[in-house]
Amino acid sequence: MQILNHTTVPNRVQRPLKVMQFGGGNFLRAFVDWMVHVLNQETNFNGDIAIIKPTAGGDYAELKEQDGLFTVVLDGIKNGKLVAEKTLVTEVQQVIHSYNEWAAYLKLAENEDLRFIVSNTTEAGIKFNAEDKFDVNPPKEFPAKLTVWLYHRFKHFKADPSKGCILLPCELIEDNGAALKKAVLQYADHWKLEDGFKNWVNTSNHFCSTLVDRIVSGYPSDRAKEIEQELGYKDDLLVAGEYYHSWVIQANETVQKELPFAQTDLNVEFVDDLAPYREMKVRILNGAHTSMVPVGYLAGIRFVKEAMENEEVSSFVESLLLEEAAKTLDFPDDVKNKFVGDVLDRFRNPLLKHQLISISLNSTSKFVARLLPTLKDYYNAQGKLPKRIVFGLSAMLRFYKGEFNGENIALNDDKSVLDFFASEWHKVDDGTSSLAAFVNDVLKNTTIWGEDLTQIDGLTNSVAKNIENIEADGVAVCLKNL
Repeated sequence: MQILNHTTVPNRVQRPLKVMQFGGGNFLRAFVDWMVHVLNQETNFNGDIAIIKPTAGGDYAELKEQDGLFTVVLDGIKNGKLVAEKTLVTEVQQVIHSYNEWAAYLKLAENEDLRFIVSNTTEAGIKFNAEDKFDVNPPKEFPAKLTVWLYHRFKHFKADPSKGCILLPCELIEDNGAALKKAVLQYADHWKLEDGFKNWVNTSNHFCSTLVDRIVSGYPSDRAKEIEQELGYKDDLLVAGEYYHSWVIQANETVQKELPFAQTDLNVEFVDDLAPYREMKVRILNGAHTSMVPVGYLAGIRFVKEAMENEEVSSFVESLLLEEAAKTLDFPDDVKNKFVGDVLDRFRNPLLKHQLISISLNSTSKFVARLLPTLKDYYNAQGKLPKRIVFGLSAMLRFYKGEFNGENIALNDDKSVLDFFASEWHKVDDGTSSLAAFVNDVLKNTTIWGEDLTQIDGLTNSVAKNIENIEADGVAVCLKNL
């Protein structure tokens, strides 16, 4: 079978180079590059991509051997129906290793068509390092490399304001656009670059904070041969992911006009403030995961898909989202209901094999970030406890005993947290403490929760009663009684 490269796609179109992308991993290829392909197919965007290798290790050899070509395989549930889509992405025109091809990297700054800069350098990628030097080719950190590139562009085009760029970082940190801009300006100060450059960075470039969402599982090794037989070529860069995607971009009208997403069906939204959208994602998508894990696991379920096939657990998750979490969000009901529906569809995707035990990592801190604010907001607004979130918390405390029905649970959390739970459960087991005292001591632990949860009226008694019922009747019966 022929390997995918330029000979496989003899009529490949070469477009103006408009996008510089830091990183060529699975997520960016199945998210941003796929979106650029859709823009080219459905609008007059007419732009190609240069991928930059931002770190020293690796060389993107396969991407170069395949001439930047790869196939994105998307599966999922859309409007209740299973969909499958295979797309050959032809937009990657150049692949440049910043450590081995520094001159070629800087040369891109002289390209007058280049307008958009995308990055996904992990959560630790956007940071300032005082040890980075301006004249070291290249400096270590991604923002340092970017600053040198922007300065080269500033000098080459003589501070032309029209040659600024639109920056769209995809790193999963809060206010990623603002964080990237701050780091660039820190380097400008650290290297004593002229005020004119800093003014150009501030006024001629758009640093947009963004929120990305798509599960990308990577190379589909279990079905690659089947897919390649269907495609008619061998693709070592096959990348699989879910059909669902969301990109929320905090940007002004200039950016919106230059990125014609509105002319497509892509789930891209431009907003004035990203914070409410981040909160909705955390409270609904992430909150659902965190509540589902202990409840599903104690019910004998091991995968997300199985949880959604279980009538009691699925109903529990859906009701928690619609009747509790959604009520704490300041969005129109149709927006919240659609988001909840999308989340449930994603959980039902039969091709995504998410183990509950994998999602259980650091469940205590996840509860604090994802569900505790919802619990408190619901209580303050409704004057009563959200019973499903409280049941999820109860199941989590029982889960943290490390065994259930004679089976050990592979807990994964901070050692101090695990040691605390082990000690408290040991007191219950040897009779030196009651279950009610255990719950009280756990909920009072401000190191874990950030506050004394026994101060929330009725919470301690509700949690203790739930754990008693789980022990006596099992999770399935408890969920029916909810």
